Amino acid sequence: MKKETLGQVLKQRRAAYALTQRELARKLGVKASHVAYLENGRRRPSLSLLARLADTLTLDKQRLFLLAHPEAQWIVGKDRDSAPAKRQESAWRKFVADRPMLTRHKVTNQELKVLQQVSMLGRISAPNQFLFILNAIRQAVEEE
Repeated sequence: MKKETLGQVLKQRRAAYALTQRELARKLGVKASHVAYLENGRRRPSLSLLARLADTLTLDKQRLFLLAHPEAQWIVGKDRDSAPAKRQESAWRKFVADRPMLTRHKVTNQELKVLQQVSMLGRISAPNQFLFILNAIRQAVEEE
């Protein structure tokens, strides 16, 4: 059985509403080519665009978010409490120890403090998940 993708869902719902890519793009405030990229899996929508897509096409926001960001399943999934504490601690240590990565992503001391607080929630099991959270926070701040 083939896994459902964001692009498939968007294309099916757009067709159900009898909208062209251009018409949907106009409603969303983006270019038609951007809608095509989303439907073909060549781009991931921003959080604000995801919200507009969900509202315009009457789709569940959480479902769309998980289709756009399947790596975030652990955040909202039923098994989110199953990561052992030792692994969570190790993820934080590995994250802060990777100085080249922190430099490459321009992680500030203030952002490290916030992420350290997030690590104490006990939900992080891999270092790259901190980058995902950081990027989500940065994007949310930019959109305000």
